[in-house]
Amino acid sequence: MDSGFWMPDAQDTELIKRAQAGDAAAFEALVNDYYGIMFKMAFKWCGDRTAAEDITQEACIKLARGLDSFRHDSAFTSWLYRLVINTAKDWFKSQNRHPGAGIEQAEHVAAPEASPDDIILMKQVWAQIQILPEGEKEALILVVSEGLSHKEAALILEVKESTVSWRIHEARKKLESLFGKEKKYG
Repeated sequence: MDSGFWMPDAQDTELIKRAQAGDAAAFEALVNDYYGIMFKMAFKWCGDRTAAEDITQEACIKLARGLDSFRHDSAFTSWLYRLVINTAKDWFKSQNRHPGAGIEQAEHVAAPEASPDDIILMKQVWAQIQILPEGEKEALILVVSEGLSHKEAALILEVKESTVSWRIHEARKKLESLFGKEKKYG
């Protein structure tokens, strides 16, 4: 279930439909099944474990209130990514905070054999990703970090595929100007 653009199987589709019909046990099972995906996206968006936990909890509340709006015409995770991203934006506005205040992200992205220098570089890259314009940051996280195609990211972000491509291009240009083309990131 860790795949970014994952279509639920028949059992998950049935679980979602039961939860939409008001079955509390099905909703609980749905939250248990997808909580990790929601937390992972919140954490990548903000780079702070405590904030990601708060965002994920708020996203679960929004999931309970808005599950009926899922129409089964796209991947559930695509719909869920959008819900988490919107929740993160709302949470940060309500807290008068900016994402990336505590950049823990790099330690979780870096390979286990990463050197201390590599981890420092990753922290610097993630700090810069956090201050990119929202559209560029969202596209970069979905495409580079989650491994989605530009088309899949466009569906989640509700923009044209060419817009996602442009946002990725702009984000990469900004990162390359800061870190140089010889450095590899994400």
